Amino acid sequence: MKAPTFSLPDQMGKVHTLSDYKGKWIVLYFYPKDNTPGCIAEACGFRDKSEELKKRNVVVLGISKDSVDSHREFAKKHVITFPLLSDESKETIKAYDAWGIKTVLGKGFEGVLRKTYIIGPDGTIKKEYQHVNVLNHAEEVLRDIDLLSVS
Repeated sequence: MKAPTFSLPDQMGKVHTLSDYKGKWIVLYFYPKDNTPGCIAEACGFRDKSEELKKRNVVVLGISKDSVDSHREFAKKHVITFPLLSDESKETIKAYDAWGIKTVLGKGFEGVLRKTYIIGPDGTIKKEYQHVNVLNHAEEVLRDIDLLSVS
């Protein structure tokens, strides 16, 4: 399936589009909120694996509905060196089916679902993760990219 296109600003205000990364592997991950424990663990996991990912021609892009300013503070505080894209309109989040009902402490509410997509160099979705363990997700993605690269 072809990955939905997007045009979103990062934590520095620079606009990124899907076509900017043609020919590269993309890890596109959606996360609920800056500076929350799970989101910190997930972002830092990708940060810590950034050199290994770069060696494999992989770009990591995080997306949430938080503002550019919120992303800037989050990235600075946790030394996140990859783009964190702001989708305040939720248009891209919804296009990737990452908006829905979440349940916390027995209460349901709408929000950003923690999901990740691996997009191949040809712009097609190669893998979708609907259930993410933030503590080992970067390692899991790295293994899967290695498997996808040889197939």
